[in-house]
Amino acid sequence: MMSFDMAQPSVIDYLKQLQQQGVSHAEIDDEARGILREFYRRGAASPKARKSTPSSATAPSAAVTPPTETKISINGHSAAEKISSLKEQCLTWAPTKALRTLRDKMVFSTGNPEADLMLIGEAPGYHEEKKQEPFAGPAGEKLDQIVKAMGLSRDEIYISNVCKFRPATKNQTMGSRKPSPDEMAANLPFLRAEIDVVKPKVIIALGGTATEGLLEESKAVSQLRNAWHQFQGIPLRVTYHPSYLLRQSEGTSEKRMVWEDMLAAMEKLGLPVSEKQRRYFLPKE
Repeated sequence: MMSFDMAQPSVIDYLKQLQQQGVSHAEIDDEARGILREFYRRGAASPKARKSTPSSATAPSAAVTPPTETKISINGHSAAEKISSLKEQCLTWAPTKALRTLRDKMVFSTGNPEADLMLIGEAPGYHEEKKQEPFAGPAGEKLDQIVKAMGLSRDEIYISNVCKFRPATKNQTMGSRKPSPDEMAANLPFLRAEIDVVKPKVIIALGGTATEGLLEESKAVSQLRNAWHQFQGIPLRVTYHPSYLLRQSEGTSEKRMVWEDMLAAMEKLGLPVSEKQRRYFLPKE
């Protein structure tokens, strides 16, 4: 078993990391629990602690309870009002600011906050930051084409990202990078809150980075698509990011794979699917 002096920093650092991510409760094993008890016992035994700590104190709750500025509150009556309150809180979210690796302009979400279908991407890029809306530019145009082929529009679905701010790089212009696990984790509490508000019937994760942030899976999209997963109890489908389609050749195999995932989502939602839609991107006989 690890000694108290050796284990104390790792346990405390881990709890602090969870605190920065907005986690209010943490499961710990017996060894970690013993370390915290010893940590508290030593602190309570010191003259300074005896002077300032009430006799009724039983455990160091501050280690796992985040400060008020890292607690999200969902305010408002309508779904639109609740999403608006989340946007306001996200602008000054302490765990995000503490990273110092994200740009300042927030790109939160777009669409119907009461939609049955929710699409989730990774993080805003140059075009999204400029328009302050998820999936702008060429990737957004491709997504609009996919949504239109489903018989829907942006106004009928809800679109968001795992990370709400564009990841920063040195001398950044139009270039972008994928968000780090820490950057996604700092923003994830807001995405969870959005899902609680929207209550979608189906979630589609667009691309490997969004999938990693949601499912904590490092497998390729090709290994995770064509199957149903769960996120917060909601059916989740993994498919390729629209920008992936833009990078492919004129072949239709990738387009067909994305479309098969969309067809599965339409069937799960009970949307009508015509024979013409079922045959999109299939080889002609």
